[in-house]
Amino acid sequence: MTFTSEYEPFFQPPGWIVGPIWVVLYTTLAISFIMAYEKRSEFSRPYLIFGLFLSQLVLNLSWVDVFNSEKYLTSLLMLVFMIVFTILYAYMTYSKAKKASQLVWPYIAWISFAALINTAYYLEAS
Repeated sequence: MTFTSEYEPFFQPPGWIVGPIWVVLYTTLAISFIMAYEKRSEFSRPYLIFGLFLSQLVLNLSWVDVFNSEKYLTSLLMLVFMIVFTILYAYMTYSKAKKASQLVWPYIAWISFAALINTAYYLEAS
């Protein structure tokens, strides 16, 4: 990640750890998606489930550019939607694909932490 601001919250993790964390998280997201997809016939609303997953993924992939443009409120709102969409995905997959649901829990924690960091940048810029 490249941050354009000179401000950095004291609780922001060092850059060298962020990359490996994302490798693990994207791997678990992919496995979760595959596991849920294999059980798609058991879900009453598979298109909604996968729509939520793909929506949060698109937001995730575009978040860095928005954040680096110093649009902190917009990037924070994107994170909120990512969190909500991922929680809904986890909730909707839990009964039929429990492991798929559980695999996204660390991602929810990480993007929630990212929202705290994003909030600190927003407050500093305000």
